[in-house]
Amino acid sequence: MVRRYKRKSSWQQWSEEQMQGAVQEVINGSMGYKKAANQFKVPQTTLERYIKKKRNNPEYSVKKTLGKYRYVFSEDQETELVDYLTKLEAQLFGLTMNEFRELAFALADRNHLSHPFKDGKARLEWARGFMDRHPNLSRRKPEATSAARAMGFNRVAVKQFFDLLVNVVDTHQLTGDRIFNCDETGLIVNPKGHSKVIAKKGRRQVGTVTSAERGQTVTAEICFSASGIYVPAMLIFPRKRMKQEFQTGLPPGAYSEVHETGWMTKELFLVWF
Repeated sequence: MVRRYKRKSSWQQWSEEQMQGAVQEVINGSMGYKKAANQFKVPQTTLERYIKKKRNNPEYSVKKTLGKYRYVFSEDQETELVDYLTKLEAQLFGLTMNEFRELAFALADRNHLSHPFKDGKARLEWARGFMDRHPNLSRRKPEATSAARAMGFNRVAVKQFFDLLVNVVDTHQLTGDRIFNCDETGLIVNPKGHSKVIAKKGRRQVGTVTSAERGQTVTAEICFSASGIYVPAMLIFPRKRMKQEFQTGLPPGAYSEVHETGWMTKELFLVWF
């Protein structure tokens, strides 16, 4: 099956609005078939067919189709499916492509819709076409989030936190230069990826010098105030003994510590504080 079909014919280039306007003009007696077809730029034979349907059923409205091909779901059903997918992702239960294809098959089968799906899944080409029709959807690699963090981040907990924060700030009349926030982050000494380098064509292996073949993580304790004042940072190296070169090239006021794991501990935090 062609995944990226490009149209090669000029057949059925008119829109539903054009055809509807031409049909209405002929039904009202304002124009004839030929004049309406030329003015609205629609095929005359197709216009005559729609006018016949309109006269047999006054409630009939023009619906443009793609020949024998039909969408499995209507526009409203696809919109509902998009809302369902985004809602699941917002609740940290996003569906993979295979799970989405299984969901589409189950939805079409339970609603007795005509579809070309088989083996319990929607076709991969259909799923890709669905993603193209809805550009607000994309495939993303999710970040691992613990259930405890997901359950703790809710409206009630957030409101209690900010109520407490506002109460403390108002009680003690705290200004921006007296409100600080600190956090720790990990810095990888030897990243996994490297920029491409120019080498002789045909070489089996191209290398680059690094501090170590396996990457090591250095912990950095960062703190700054709401007014933009930075507190000197502290770096924690995964070592047992301190070396003088750990102090080389640090920002003004920053200093380094060592720990076997390279992680922040209660004792090291108190030293930094």
